[in-house]
This record gives sequence, C-alpha cells and structure tokens, in this order.
Amino acid sequence: MISFDKISASYDGVHKAVDDVTFTIEGPAIIGIIGPNGAGKSTFIKAALQLIEGSGSTTVDGVPLEKRKKEVAYVEQKNDIDYTFPITVGECVSLGLYPEKRFFQRLTKADWQKVDHALSLVKMEDYKDHQVGELSGGQFQRILIARTFVQDATFIFLDEPFVGIDATSEQIIMELLNDFKEKGKEIFIVHHDLSKVERYFDQLVILNKELIAQGPTEEVFTKANLQEAFGDAIFVGGGRLND
Repeated sequence: MISFDKISASYDGVHKAVDDVTFTIEGPAIIGIIGPNGAGKSTFIKAALQLIEGSGSTTVDGVPLEKRKKEVAYVEQKNDIDYTFPITVGECVSLGLYPEKRFFQRLTKADWQKVDHALSLVKMEDYKDHQVGELSGGQFQRILIARTFVQDATFIFLDEPFVGIDATSEQIIMELLNDFKEKGKEIFIVHHDLSKVERYFDQLVILNKELIAQGPTEEVFTKANLQEAFGDAIFVGGGRLND
C-alpha cells in the first residue's frame, strides 16, 4: 500500500503546479495518471517521491517513504535523459542494482545474470554491448523498464513511457508491466492517450493541479470527470466513456 497525503508543489514558490493531492492505492495494480498539459502530473510524481521540493508526505505501508526508497523505481521522460552518454545497454540496466551495493562494490556474476534476464524480458538481449545512443526511442524505453526489473522495486513510476516509441515496444512494455502486476507490484504511469485508458489501467488518477477523481477505471473514467479535468472541448478518439 502506498499513500499520498496533501502532496503540493509550486513552480516558483507562488504558483501551484499541484495542490493538496491525497489518495491511497492498495494491492497490485496498474494506475494511470491522466490530465491536460500543465496539469501537474509529472510534478506530482516528483514531489511525492521527494525528487523536487514540495510539501505533504508519502508513506509505504504506513512507513515514511525515506525509509523505504529502495522499494521505489522511477523512470523519467525520455526527453529528460541524456542517452548520448557513453554507456552500454548492459551497464545502463545494471544501474538498477547499485542501490543494494556498498560504495565501490563490484557487480557479481549473479548480478550480471540478473541483467541478462531483464534484457531477455524486454527482448533486448542482443543489444547488451551496444551503446545506448545507438538505440531507437522504443528500444531505449525498454532498457529503462529492464532497469526497474533488476532493481526489484515494488512501486514503479513511469513518466510518459509511450511517447515517441513504436507499437512493438509499447506492446512489449505493457505485457511486461502486467506480469509485474501479477507479481504484486503497483505501477503508476503518466499517460496522455485517452483511447487506451480502459485497456491499460486498472485504476485512474485524474489531475488538473488538484485531484479530480481517483479509483477503478470503470468508475472514474467518465465524461463528467474528463470534462472537469480537460474542459468542455475534450475529444476522446476511440474508447468508451462511462456516463
């Protein structure tokens, strides 16, 4: 169980990007975080995970997040990551193992076997020795997912993982995330394509700087909630909206 209590953050100390967001997620699930551009979706995640300055608190099974951070994995938007950095695919995935290592402790043979297994899950084992700068956007996103797998986090936060990637990579990632859920994980995905919401997510968080609605997708993915979040001009291509 992970709980967010009165999470708030501002752009400049004055204008709120996200305000007083409170909810709890219990049990394994894939949770979509949706809302219009500028709604504070990414800011909410960063503030809740204490990656930026904000207020409020996040607890894991009633314990403050700072005492359980090893159980949390975060993958930021690809545009915010420098993947021209000279590092191989295998080395990038292995970074997920370092939170468990002491300073300067080397990876073991068993550690590299975990890396190989993670790469096989995302169908990138043939790219282990390639530089990450050689990858397509979809391939790069897949190795970031593999990195969360070797970290063995219980709570996974993905910020717009499907932007600019190919359909094959998106399908591979969603299949793997559903496997993660079956293993007891809670996966939060900032997402913008409303036509896929009902297929992808068990639960939804709808934001527009403040919490509009949160709960099972079939209950909160409604025209009224979307109009409140996006305005009357909202257009949903495909997908059924519940009245």
